[in-house]
Amino acid sequence: MTRKMIAALQVSLDGFTQGEDRGEAPWVDSWADAIELIPEVDTFVQGAGMHPGYGAYWKAIYENPRSIPPYQTRAPYEREVAYAQLAAKAPHFVVSTTLDRVEWPPTAKIVRSVAELRGLAHQPGKNIYVVGGATLVASLLNDGLLDELRLIVHPILLGGGKPLFAGIDRRRSLELIDSRSTESGRVILSYRT
Repeated sequence: MTRKMIAALQVSLDGFTQGEDRGEAPWVDSWADAIELIPEVDTFVQGAGMHPGYGAYWKAIYENPRSIPPYQTRAPYEREVAYAQLAAKAPHFVVSTTLDRVEWPPTAKIVRSVAELRGLAHQPGKNIYVVGGATLVASLLNDGLLDELRLIVHPILLGGGKPLFAGIDRRRSLELIDSRSTESGRVILSYRT
């Protein structure tokens, strides 16, 4: 059985994964929300731009779940602690041509191109969670490696920032396989690529 490579990203209603001002008020309640959309994962993939902050944030929660982690003003939710515990032991593949090393989790490994990820789907295991960022997701779509795209669409207009689909090299049709709304006004969309 082939494993699926599934990306789950948080995005504003106007299509941005982050605003122009990284110091802006947070609009994502929890970065662990995306993992709840992907049952049965045991491997994580992410890009180099995301990794340093990701590593620092989740390592802080893993090592001290009662303290306020970097980039946050509150103690972690229970689901964030659970994510940190899973992330600490799951293999991570960080796609980078610039990083020399990655420090957390201890299972993290640098791969130099998305092509090196091609064989992951045929190895034994559960599904593969593409943590992000948007540049990596576009590369995986362009190379035909992404099986599903799940979006948590927030009811906020950022007016600018990092667009979700910058770098897509051609028009592409996606098949909607699920949609639902949440009490908070977010919409969760799942597409097969």
